[in-house]
Amino acid sequence: MSAPNPKTETFGWPVRVYWEDTDAGGIVFYANYLKFFERSRTEWLRARGISQQALRETTGGMFVVGEANVRFLKSARLDDELLVTTSLREAGRASMTIHQQALLSTATGPVLLCEATIRAGWVHADTLKPDRIPTQILHALT
Repeated sequence: MSAPNPKTETFGWPVRVYWEDTDAGGIVFYANYLKFFERSRTEWLRARGISQQALRETTGGMFVVGEANVRFLKSARLDDELLVTTSLREAGRASMTIHQQALLSTATGPVLLCEATIRAGWVHADTLKPDRIPTQILHALT
């Protein structure tokens, strides 16, 4: 049996749509999908033993989003149950590319609502200048 490949593993984080996530029509405001994706990425890192606050304190660095390519397909609504997924596509020396999806949980299976490709770079926390991702972090990701 081969070891699992983190690049093909998908992490899921449940999200319930609250009133604060919607517009006047009860539909999720488009920018809130980015918040849902951020929560899932944070929990994905935490599941790999990486706390973003601890990263900053111990390494002096942090991840910042440099690019987000988002595709909206269908709308989520008030009280919907979503599964927000995160999967690593590529990890380099200074950045990583992540694929994310917001899926509506239904009785017949998940329905894709929104997906994104996110590129996050590693920067020094004080200067925000690009830097190399520490080896131990790269190892935890890959």
